[in-house]
Amino acid sequence: MKARNQTAISEFLLLGLTEDPALQPLVFSLFLSMYLVTIMGNLLIILAISSDSHLHTPMYFFLCILSANDICLSTSTVPKMLVNILRQDQSITYSGCLCQVCFFIIFVGLENCLITVMSYDRYVAICHPLKYTVIMNPRLCAVLVLLSLVISIVHALLHTLMVLRLSFCTDLEIPHFFCELAQVLKLACSDTLINNLLVYLVAVLFAGVPLSGIIFSYVHIVYSVLRMPSSGGKHKAFSTCGSHLSVVSLFYGTGLGVYISSAVTDSSRKSAVASVMYSVVPQMLNPFIYSLRNRDMKVSVRMLMGRTPSVL
Repeated sequence: MKARNQTAISEFLLLGLTEDPALQPLVFSLFLSMYLVTIMGNLLIILAISSDSHLHTPMYFFLCILSANDICLSTSTVPKMLVNILRQDQSITYSGCLCQVCFFIIFVGLENCLITVMSYDRYVAICHPLKYTVIMNPRLCAVLVLLSLVISIVHALLHTLMVLRLSFCTDLEIPHFFCELAQVLKLACSDTLINNLLVYLVAVLFAGVPLSGIIFSYVHIVYSVLRMPSSGGKHKAFSTCGSHLSVVSLFYGTGLGVYISSAVTDSSRKSAVASVMYSVVPQMLNPFIYSLRNRDMKVSVRMLMGRTPSVL
């Protein structure tokens, strides 16, 4: 294939999940519904936490940030797909594609870090309850969130700047509904060895270190809970961790599922369909997990919904 210098590239083509015109309205309706549920569900979580002073604790502060991040993560990919379907135009500009790569990595990385921070919060709350308010003070909470954001931004900029050094071929079709880093690298005509090594190295670090932290936290949590004398205390401790464990399982489970799917199939289109499970679905389900499994959140959401008619 004839290569073109990256400065001459004006746009990529996002092929989406299907090329069948008859299925486009169905895909549009499905993703629009999922996006609206994601936005409204996470906004409801943020408003419920903000309006209830009883929820102004580190655990719910991190949950509020997680909900805001879920909105941003979905917004980085889904709206462009919906616009392309409406316009019947598959194009995305070169700069727009790089921005999408960058923001998607930022928000996925931040999600990963926040889930880890939330596991540390549960570890301190259950294993060191008397020191909880001292350890998890507002300053530390803010520092943990800012540090997570900085790490995610540096991670994303590193990959994005490495893409800028690549030259691309005349075939600029991305068999995906958004600009995923791995798919963009496949279109390059220049050597991508360094890029791929960086992807694998950072993936091991970003998955291994946080997951090790989560496992470490929950091993100590389980050990502490089993030592509790009362069954009521055990139930309360496990119930506070149930929602977080569900989110952890959903996040890492869908990510692992997509990795296995891409490894066992040669079809890029099937991999794109599988990627919906980690790029769209978890952000939609997280509000339901926390609102349905957490008694305090249930009460707060009901209070918020009860006040809404009077405000309107």
